[in-house]
Amino acid sequence: MIDLDRINDRILSELESDGRISNAELASRVGLSPSACLRRVQELERQGIIRGYRAVLDRTKLGSSMTIFVMVALSGQLTKDSEDFAAAMERAPEVRECHNITGNVEYLLRVEVASLEDYKRFHSEHLGRLKQVASITSHFCLGSTKDLRA
Repeated sequence: MIDLDRINDRILSELESDGRISNAELASRVGLSPSACLRRVQELERQGIIRGYRAVLDRTKLGSSMTIFVMVALSGQLTKDSEDFAAAMERAPEVRECHNITGNVEYLLRVEVASLEDYKRFHSEHLGRLKQVASITSHFCLGSTKDLRA
């Protein structure tokens, strides 16, 4: 774990809230000169603490109005089964997140689709056809009270 000072913590907090903030504005908010702030940001990037910058999309405006959390149990405990399943999830555009977890299932997915029909298709034609899958449990999201991705 990398030990961060108070200023780097503030830099990260500001960038997490607004990745498009200008260096001059960031420097002003954290109390540094622009050149000192830029050096710190570049060092945080070099260390891999800041892995990138991206746009946060409103998926409902793009047609993905349903979010489903899907718990998947695999039929075996072989590394190859897990690797093959993970690779299949990488290729599935509906799968926005795929987490290998502990408990009575191996994977937790966050799936986004436009309609129940789209999810039914993904469930039966994609997930249901994978030989590694033993069981699928779907939980439809009714709303989110906290989502730091946005």
